[in-house]
Amino acid sequence: MNPHDTPCTLIDALSLTAAKAPSTGITVFDRRGQNGERRSYSQLLASAQHAAGLLAAAGIAPGDRVLFCLNTSWDLLEAYFGALLRGACPVLIAPSGALGGAATHAQKLSTFVELLGARRLICDETTRKELADFGASAAHVALTPPELRALNAPAGLTPPPEAAPGDIAFMQLTSGSTGRQRAVQIRHSNVLANIHALAAFTHSVPFSGNQRIVSWLPLNHDMGLVGCLLFSIVNGFELFLLRPDSFLARPRLWLQTISAGRGTLTPAPNFAYQLCCDRLTDQDLAGLDLSGCRALTGAEMVQPQTCRAFSEKMSAYGMRPEMLMPSYGMAETTLGITADVRGRGVRTLPIPGADKSAGDVVCVGAPVEHTEVRISSPSEPGRFLPEQQIGEVWVNGPSVFAGYYNDPEASADALPTVAGRVWLRTGDLGFMHDDELYITGRIKDLLIIHGHNLMPHELEWLAEGVTGGGGTERCGAFSVPGGAQGEQAVVVVEVAGTKAAALPALAHEIRTRVGKVLGLPLSDVVFVKRGQIPKTTSGKVQRRQLRQRFLEGKLERLG
Repeated sequence: MNPHDTPCTLIDALSLTAAKAPSTGITVFDRRGQNGERRSYSQLLASAQHAAGLLAAAGIAPGDRVLFCLNTSWDLLEAYFGALLRGACPVLIAPSGALGGAATHAQKLSTFVELLGARRLICDETTRKELADFGASAAHVALTPPELRALNAPAGLTPPPEAAPGDIAFMQLTSGSTGRQRAVQIRHSNVLANIHALAAFTHSVPFSGNQRIVSWLPLNHDMGLVGCLLFSIVNGFELFLLRPDSFLARPRLWLQTISAGRGTLTPAPNFAYQLCCDRLTDQDLAGLDLSGCRALTGAEMVQPQTCRAFSEKMSAYGMRPEMLMPSYGMAETTLGITADVRGRGVRTLPIPGADKSAGDVVCVGAPVEHTEVRISSPSEPGRFLPEQQIGEVWVNGPSVFAGYYNDPEASADALPTVAGRVWLRTGDLGFMHDDELYITGRIKDLLIIHGHNLMPHELEWLAEGVTGGGGTERCGAFSVPGGAQGEQAVVVVEVAGTKAAALPALAHEIRTRVGKVLGLPLSDVVFVKRGQIPKTTSGKVQRRQLRQRFLEGKLERLG
């Protein structure tokens, strides 16, 4: 590729950045978040080219699916981009510890290998041992980075066919918050279009050298992969990568890295901002300078209480309220759909038609460049509603995915054609106001109790307001059959450090608050230890799985 051309594929983009931004690169921190190893983009390109030859020696041919189950590391970056250069299709999977116990993790990896027909699984030694110990079928395709480096790249390797913009670049696994995971197929054109839209929204100038991205997000999540790693590479921005477990153990590391590296942009889900509010003291924050960094919040429902608390806490360290920017996106749109493109900061509105006591929802901004958002009638899909009416969020634009891998039925359901245009049905509920989007919940999570429609997060936020949760301690709400009385509401609450004797009073307060605000009696309030509520890798509560555990009596109640 001519380095002065506009990139049409991710391979072009890496080559262009290596040529035009030779002084910029990526710093990857160790598990403690203290020591970072920095490499330039030209060094990444060279090591990826070498990795492409090693993957060929491992039997990887153009078009093969390759799974990566590694923590944030140079081993992962080299092999991932090596797969792209080889013409293979890389898929990132959460490493051990993020998906449950070892046995469950081994089984999930085998399921992914079978689902995608993967040629190889690149993982660490611990994961490989788990696969062998539990007799997982994925063990026969597993390969560790040291084993990969020990191979001899074949001489005179024929380069793969040149990638086209419409080719599948990689696949992204959906979060699975409302059902089984599927593999989202992302074209080169999809990811470049979305990154261009995000750059326009953040007023980022490619190769300007003045953007520094800081992230602890897992790279198997679209916000970490596209919004941080690929965004930085395509635009030639400096990137600082912490490991997710480093942030969870010491959230101060995130803000410290922003301050020390003069970070200008950082994204995270709502729970991360809540965790900083809950865990960090003024002493922890002393000396930090966050005045130059804008913080995106998305990936899950954005809670207004969290936004207010974080803005207030960080105001003493230079972060102005408008620098916290709500956004909305999903894997099926590569990443971003809407964001606070007007730079107004966190704003809220009451839910149309709901009682004022139900609380407000956050504006997640206007559609990013070349993206259209409409609200469809849930009862008449494809009939678009005016502003201030709640319906399903539909999206059209160049970032919309190519369909789910090997699942034409689900693809057809998600991508209906209306008046000759293909739309994505997001499954999310929301409404528009002043051409901006407000998310109210998910269609599949809707609770219909006593003839009234309720979103689970309405109950969860009320319960978390009693317990002080919302960071690492979450709540999950769902409904269960109640016989002649119809569906009944249940709330499961994680608590840590709360004595058993105090739980009845907490349960009474939760019931009272839900009753006063929503006029809803709770069938059950269940307290469990922290970490017992199943969540996706991005922190979303998996309500279906939680409901199933409750019905099967598998929740270990406290008190």
